[in-house]
Parts: sequence; structure tokens; C-alpha cells
Amino acid sequence: MRLASLLPAGLLITALCPQAQAAAPQKIGITVGALDNPFYQALVRGAVQTAHGLNPAVRVTSLSANFSLPRQQQQIQQLIAQKPDLILLGAVDSRAIGPQVRAARAAGIVVVAVDVDAPDVDGTVKSDNRQAGEISCRYLARQLDGKGELLIQGGPPVTSVSDRIAGCRAALAQFPGIHAREGVNGQGSSLGGQRALQADLARFAGLGAVFAINDRQALGCEKALPPRASLRIASVDGSPDIEQALHRSGPIVASASQSPYRIGREAVLLGQRLLSGQQTARQVTVPVTLLTRDSLPGYHGWRSQQPPVSER
Repeated sequence: MRLASLLPAGLLITALCPQAQAAAPQKIGITVGALDNPFYQALVRGAVQTAHGLNPAVRVTSLSANFSLPRQQQQIQQLIAQKPDLILLGAVDSRAIGPQVRAARAAGIVVVAVDVDAPDVDGTVKSDNRQAGEISCRYLARQLDGKGELLIQGGPPVTSVSDRIAGCRAALAQFPGIHAREGVNGQGSSLGGQRALQADLARFAGLGAVFAINDRQALGCEKALPPRASLRIASVDGSPDIEQALHRSGPIVASASQSPYRIGREAVLLGQRLLSGQQTARQVTVPVTLLTRDSLPGYHGWRSQQPPVSER
């Protein structure tokens, strides 16, 4: 099967495989933050391959919003016009996308939020983002021996970010010798993280660690540091780029690893249950694990795939 829908431009995929199960989606629309991001590529791959296993004739349209709210609003209207059974929504703004969600549901389309919350959806599949913030910041606090200044670098206005920050603060509350500093918003990107940390290094002279809300920002923070800096960086994602960073020496010490393939897979399965009228939990939370240099040898990463749907 071609995975050309993982390109930044939206592309229609027709999956061909064995006989479809009853109530399996016939058409699925997907809109996510950015399809040049490996996280969303893995998420969409999980969704497409799961849909492929459920229905031989499923048609999937995947679209990249490029973190633009107006673009995503237009994409949902475009998907509504295609009359899919199911829309998977990785919202670029967890609140402002509400009118488009309501319009899709009014058209009889099931909407499942993926990765981040969105208002008025039928269901949600996401990582345990609070846990992600907790385990990353607890690790940083222990690296600092429970004392020093730790910068929290925020990101886009979505619930995954706010949950990670809340988890970080909860973990730091157990370390009274750690002083949390609120950093400049890193905007979810490498360049944003780099510029944000450059600004914060001028504001805070004694920083010992940085918690960045995702791996891209963490990699940007690494670029912002002078040679031989002793500052430690932890983040959330467990991406292939962070694996490479942990294979070499440097300031990045940990990342709470998500499972984007599994998020996409579970979102399609939840959508199928909702379409068939099953009584089911409407929120699925995917656990995270801490990736460090010590755990790296046993880490399979985002490239690993979950078992086929038939094995559930």
C-alpha cells in the first residue's frame, strides 16, 4: 500500500485488502498539525494500516494543517463535503476548532480527537501527557540532585502542552530545592525552541535544566547552548531525532516516549466502535515511558508497528 498521504499535501489513498467487517468505516478523513513531522507521519500510518485491516475498500484522505488554524478550519469543511464516516482530528488549537467539530457532527460524521483534546468530539485518543511531564521533570530534578533552577519551555495552545506542563510542575513539587522558571514559548518547533532558550539564557543566569514540551524544541534548545554547557534538557516524544541525540554525548538526557502509531491505530478502532453503536469508553489514554541513554538499547521507537488488527 502506498503511504503517499504522509506527504505535506493531502492525498487520497484507496486501501485494498480482504473482506471488510460490518460497521467498518468506508471513508476516513484526517487532519493533523503537520505531515512533515515524523510524529504525525507515524500516527497517520497507524490509522491507515488499521483501516486497511478493517475494510478492503476504505478511502483515507489525510491533510496537513501546518499548525495553521484557518487552514485546518478549511480542511474540516473540505472533509465534510466528502461525507466520510469518520474524521480523525489532531487539533492545532484545542478550543478554537469547536465550530468545525460541531459542523462535522451535525453532518452525521463521527469525530475522534487524536493527540490533543478538542471540544464536542465523539471520542479522544491521546498519550498520558501529564505522566509525560511528570517523568521527564522528575528525571531532571534527580539529575540536579534536587536543587537548582529548571526552566519550563511551553508551546502551542493545545491540551497536550498544558497537561505536560502541569505534570512537570506536579513532579517538581516533590523537590523543594528546585526553582521552576517559566520560559518563552518555543512554538513547537526547533527554531522556536532555539530562539526561546537564547532569550531565556539572557534572563536567567543560573539555569541547570530545561524541560521542553516536545523533542523538536529540545533539539532547538541544544543548538542555543554554548560549547561545553552543563545544562541538561529533557522533553516529550521519543522521536528518531532524539534517539540520535541520546546516542551521542550532549545536553539532552531524556524524553518521555509517545506511541504515535498506536494512537492512530486506537483512534480508528474507537471510531469503528462508535460507528457500530457499541457501548465503549470515549477516551483512550496511551501510556508513555521514559527514554534515557540507559534505556536506549532496548528502545524500538516510532518505527515499530503494533500487531495487526486481526490479532486483537
